Amino acid sequence: MIRRIGDPPRVDQRFTLRAGAYVILPLKQRLLVTVQGADIQLPGGGIDPGESAVQALHREVREETGWRIATPRRLGAFRRFVFMPEYDLWAEKLCHIYVARPVYQITEPIEPDHKTLVISPDQAVQTLGNDGDSLFVARYFSIY
Repeated sequence: MIRRIGDPPRVDQRFTLRAGAYVILPLKQRLLVTVQGADIQLPGGGIDPGESAVQALHREVREETGWRIATPRRLGAFRRFVFMPEYDLWAEKLCHIYVARPVYQITEPIEPDHKTLVISPDQAVQTLGNDGDSLFVARYFSIY
C-alpha cells in the first residue's frame, strides 16, 4: 500500500490517476529545486504515455531546471488527492520520488515561469509546496 499524504479524497468527487516522477537533487550540501510562481517544488512532473518514470524524470528536470542528471535512484512513492487547475482535473497523484546527481546545467529552464533555486535542506523542508516532498527531503537528509 502506498501512503497517502494530505487530505483524504472527497467521496463526492471522481479522481483521475496521474503518475509522476520527482527528484531530490543534492548540490554541495544544498538542494536544487524549481520555483514556479511562488511555489517551490522538487523538479519533476507527469509521466507521459509510453514513457518510463526515469525517462520522465530526465525530461522534466531538463524542462524545469535546464540541468542534466545522472544515476537516479528510486526512494519511494506517495499519493495525494488534489485539483490541478492547469488541467481542470481532480487527480490522484501517484508521486514516485527519486534522488539523482545534478551533473551540469545545459540551458535555462524551458518551462514557462520556472526558475532554479539552490536552498538548504532545512529551507526545502519548510517551503516545498507539498508535505510528501518535504517528508522525503527530510528523510533523505536525516533532518527528522
